[in-house]
Amino acid sequence: MTVKNYNIPFDSFIGGWFIDEKTCNKIIKFYKKTPIKYKVKGNIYVGEKIKVDKKVKDSLDLHIPHNFLESPFDEYRYQLQLCLNEYIKKYEAVDGFPKFNINKDYNLQYYKPGGGYKNWHFERGAELDRVLVFMTFLNDVPDGGTMFKYQNLTVPAKKGLTLIWPTDFTHTHKGQISKKYEKYIVTGWYSVDV
Repeated sequence: MTVKNYNIPFDSFIGGWFIDEKTCNKIIKFYKKTPIKYKVKGNIYVGEKIKVDKKVKDSLDLHIPHNFLESPFDEYRYQLQLCLNEYIKKYEAVDGFPKFNINKDYNLQYYKPGGGYKNWHFERGAELDRVLVFMTFLNDVPDGGTMFKYQNLTVPAKKGLTLIWPTDFTHTHKGQISKKYEKYIVTGWYSVDV
C-alpha cells in the first residue's frame, strides 16, 4: 500500500498525504458509537493547569490509548506509519532524533459548526519530548482547514488528508472555523521514548 502525496511547499516542513477514506468512515463511526460518558470537552493548558475554555477550544474529544490497536485504529496507525515514512524520506534529518513513537494517548476530536481550536498555539508547550505532530481530517469541510501562522498557509480539510509537522513555535497554527459544517479529526504526537 502507498499513500498519495498532497503538495505542500517543501520549505514549510509540513508534509501531507492521504489515507484511505474507508478508514476515515470507520473512525467516525467508532466515535459516534462510543457512549457520551467517554467523551470530554476539549481542554487546554493554561500555565501548568488544564481547563476548558470554549472561547479557545470548543470540541468534544475521545482519548485513544496509544497502545489501542484494534479496528479501526490498527488500519489508521498502519497508514499513518506510511505517511511518517514519507515524511522522513523528505526530511531525513528527523532520523537524527532519539527513537520516537506514538507513546502517549492521542485524540479523536469532534467540532460542531462554530467549534474548533480558535487561538494560535503550537504543540511543544510543556511537553518537551514531543517531536512531530500528526493530524488527519476525517471529513471534508469546505471552510474548516488548519491555518499555519508563519507559513502564511491554510491547508484545506480534505477527507483523509494527513499532515505531519514539527511541534515548535515555528509551526504556530489554529483551526479555520466553519460556521456551517461539523469537523472530525484525529490528532496526536510522536514523542521521544524515555
